[in-house]
Amino acid sequence: MTNRTQAISCAQALFDSGEFAATLARRVAIPTESQNPARTGDLLRYLADELQPALSELGFGSEILPNPLAGKPPFLIATRVEADAAFTVLSYGHGDVIRGLEPQWKPGLNPWQLSPDGDKIYGRGTADNKGQHTINLMALACVLAERGRLNYNLTLLIEMGEEVGSPGLAEFCALHAAKLRADVFIASDGPRLTPDRPTVFLGSRGVMNFDLCVNLREGAHHSGNWGGLLACPGVLLSQAIACITTPSGEIRVPAWRPNSLTPAVRDVLLDCADVSGGAAGPPIDDWWGEPGLSAAEKVFGWNSFAVLAMKVGNPETPVNAIAPKAWARCQLRFVVGTDAAQIVPALQAHLNAHGFGMVTVTDTGEPTMNATRLDAHNPWVQRIVNSMAQTTGKRPAILPNLGGSLPNDVFADQLGLATVWIPHSFAACSQHAPNEHMLASIARESLGLMAGVWWDMGESGIVWEQAAGASSAAPL
Repeated sequence: MTNRTQAISCAQALFDSGEFAATLARRVAIPTESQNPARTGDLLRYLADELQPALSELGFGSEILPNPLAGKPPFLIATRVEADAAFTVLSYGHGDVIRGLEPQWKPGLNPWQLSPDGDKIYGRGTADNKGQHTINLMALACVLAERGRLNYNLTLLIEMGEEVGSPGLAEFCALHAAKLRADVFIASDGPRLTPDRPTVFLGSRGVMNFDLCVNLREGAHHSGNWGGLLACPGVLLSQAIACITTPSGEIRVPAWRPNSLTPAVRDVLLDCADVSGGAAGPPIDDWWGEPGLSAAEKVFGWNSFAVLAMKVGNPETPVNAIAPKAWARCQLRFVVGTDAAQIVPALQAHLNAHGFGMVTVTDTGEPTMNATRLDAHNPWVQRIVNSMAQTTGKRPAILPNLGGSLPNDVFADQLGLATVWIPHSFAACSQHAPNEHMLASIARESLGLMAGVWWDMGESGIVWEQAAGASSAAPL
């Protein structure tokens, strides 16, 4: 048995012995809800009491640092530096979670208690993101136990505010750029393409939220006395929203239609036809979205518009009155090639041109995550994918970007790194809902997979330094 094989076996034995579950259970039990001001102490406790001791055992020095934005969650930087290391890896995770939503979980389940049930392991943070960075760190421990060193430097950044839009992350990385200097970025978040297929994604779609509002007058007026005389803001807002897309969801705002779905991107996505997310995913509406695109191209290569919430009148207790105003919270997920600064102005101009000047479009002020995408032929990508294939015996899926959004622009654009994400979750994990869970089958496979990646990154004879600086390669 080779040392590499032993490291992989060690990592999977951590799952079989229950040590992985015990470690994750401790971490899940810390209620790190970043949206809840009462949990501020728990955010710090996760870093100081849980992660710092574990990282110290792996030879990392670490420090907890304040957020440059007053009152926002803290960060942890941990570094492991080795003599004669040829390069440095930057990794990342987040220890905060979405609100527990305790009353909404299935009977017998508690968001702060790890609960295995068949292939599902329930608990808040199992999928997003405690389970994922726990896999990476425990796999790393097995490599160190087997080889005694990594043969490269590793820097780890943990933030505690990702679920509230990563406030201060960009400012923090600018302030501590020297500490975060690296040659490549490798981290884990988000879902695999399908549960049984190891996946890498090389960026993410951007996201912007904005409000549409029609505010016509003060107060409501009786619909019998005034119906037909007073314009209905609900009707106007509905008609305005209807002109943003066709009835089948095809985007009609010219500036929202990207030109970055190149032949190279389409070639990569040919190998990613199954976007179902597995048996637990909802049935896909094949008729919805941009006509002429495959399902993979729609979610990984194109923009998508959604109405997140709408309100007119009093939905809880409707009355017979013409409401004075109507409101909708909307969202655009966008790929590389879409100018985030023009999303709101372009929509306002489009609505004005279609006779809906009474509808105002307003940026919500929430953090905007910009779109990123790394060339799939980047040397770092190819070597990591080859390692994953060797370990699992499966051909990994390569996604040019995640369909969802992550603060990857901070690492790709601001720090200038080639970014490779190796997700250990799946699309139907309920990560922002009650009953969040990870799959035991993915967790066990990912422990071995990551042990192989961490091992191969430092394997002698592999000239990884040739890939250093490859983040400047032209994007797909």
